[in-house]
Amino acid sequence: MGKNWIQSVDKEMEKKGTVGAFTKQAKKAGMSVHDFAMEVKNNPEDYSSTTRKRANLALTFERIGKR
Repeated sequence: MGKNWIQSVDKEMEKKGTVGAFTKQAKKAGMSVHDFAMEVKNNPEDYSSTTRKRANLALTFERIGKR
């Protein structure tokens, strides 16, 4: 996987106006993005499919950022 898929995800998020949506959810829950993503991952039945996808993407970006 190259950077192309990251750029396409970024452009799609900008087009949909969802940039920062997961961060906003995390702050509303009183958690960091990482902590909220782990909460969603550990309790998927408590969250919508959109939130689960956003959590997965956040964790993926976190792993990529550590490389």
